Amino acid sequence: VQLQASGGGLVQAGGSLRLSCAASGRAFSTYAMSWFRQAPGKEREFVATISRSGSITYYADSVKGRFTISRDNAKNMVYLQMNNLKLEDTAVYYCAAQIRGISTTTGDMDYWGKGTQVTVSS
Repeated sequence: VQLQASGGGLVQAGGSLRLSCAASGRAFSTYAMSWFRQAPGKEREFVATISRSGSITYYADSVKGRFTISRDNAKNMVYLQMNNLKLEDTAVYYCAAQIRGISTTTGDMDYWGKGTQVTVSS
């Protein structure tokens, strides 16, 4: 599967952005989908994950209550709605697909897309 993230940009603190991830292939609904992010000089970290049906979601504590992950299996899309953005949310955001299970660990992801830059300014 190929993944392409989009929707990043420059936003002021307190603002909102919606990231999208388009997936190729017909097996999209069989993958758990996740968002990760990587800030300069830091390791890639988990942000949010969603189960194949969309009924189960997990969030990093740092984004809980502010970010919402969702998916549209008919369109092969996964989204990350980011509200009340903070300076520390600045990072490159990546979407990832997992064939088996559902995990928050980078090493468990099977496919990665190219990232999209999110920059939050004061």
